[in-house]
Amino acid sequence: MTLNDRKKHTALIRPVMGNFARNEWAILGGPCTVIKFLADQVISALSPDYQCAYADTSHNDDIIGLPGKLASGAALEYIDQLNHSQLNYKAALTPFTQRELFLAMDLVLVNGNHQQARAQIVIIDINKRASLQRRLDQLSNVELFLFADNASEVPDFIQEALPNWQKIPTLKLNNDTPQIINFFKNKLQQARPVLNGLVLAGGKSARMGYDKGAVNWYGKEQRYHMADLLKKYCDEVFISCRDAEQQQQIDNSYLSLPDTFTNLGPYGGILSAFREHPDRAWLVVACDLPLIDEDVLQHLIANRNTATIATAYKSDHNDFPEPLITIYEPKSYPTLLQFLAQGYSCPRKVLINSDITLLQPARPDALANVNTPEEMDRIKRIIDQKIANTNAS
Repeated sequence: MTLNDRKKHTALIRPVMGNFARNEWAILGGPCTVIKFLADQVISALSPDYQCAYADTSHNDDIIGLPGKLASGAALEYIDQLNHSQLNYKAALTPFTQRELFLAMDLVLVNGNHQQARAQIVIIDINKRASLQRRLDQLSNVELFLFADNASEVPDFIQEALPNWQKIPTLKLNNDTPQIINFFKNKLQQARPVLNGLVLAGGKSARMGYDKGAVNWYGKEQRYHMADLLKKYCDEVFISCRDAEQQQQIDNSYLSLPDTFTNLGPYGGILSAFREHPDRAWLVVACDLPLIDEDVLQHLIANRNTATIATAYKSDHNDFPEPLITIYEPKSYPTLLQFLAQGYSCPRKVLINSDITLLQPARPDALANVNTPEEMDRIKRIIDQKIANTNAS
């Protein structure tokens, strides 16, 4: 083996990200005042349904004094305003810090005259022709042309730089505002994360005394019954297990996923799923919730809110979220890691302290779990009665 053959670091699957977030567009080619006004219109229209952000650079070329306590030597200043919070940094943000700050955003619009983004919206304005020509190297993924009132065709230098320019849609900057807003709305709908399913079956079942995932409630082991239920709603379904040894016990007709974050219980299973597919959303269901059925899953999925980091049910015995039947969006992955870095491995604590969508359970007892033989007897009576009622009808 040569030195070049050695892999120094573990190859991780990285989420698809730009400079700020997953869905970002730089608007360039027009005056900054026009770009800011357009961003205002789009954000105002989409903010009721999506988390929106804007990024720019100050025009002020003069050296100005540092704000607040930064002038006294502080590296960071936090101010809790009445209607917003403010953070002032002395050091420049790295790309990694930028992504961390924007991780919850569904849409980021960028003034492309000063910042770059993974996709671009190009304003065609005769008065800004020279400025746009200087930025040709930034046009890596143009998705829309907007014609100012003084322009009607794509300049020749753009045509030469973009072989596919004729396939890129065009709109009027000042006359087609609803269509411009719909362009972004459609893009966000298309970017809605695909939903995977994860059956948490890696617990040691210490209180029960035997593997709860292997209990037969509905004619097959519960982990397989739950996986079959999720297959109706998810692109792929995995059975989460503790390790390779437990993985060998799972029927190979089902996809399985051993924990790579070990000894963390359900938290490790969820993180391991995101490590495998960081751009997927995960519908996580524990195998010890035997009363979950299609109605419960359908209600959760129908009310899924991708603008929050997760969609969860309230627990059936308190007002806290139930983390073991929850849809975790991709934006929850870094949040889970941040809590872990602070010494917390409780998914409920993450949900309680994050922006989530919280639903009332579809019916009483729907989220009842089984941890003891006594609970098992009670739930079995409920299931037997449910099956009897179904057969009678």
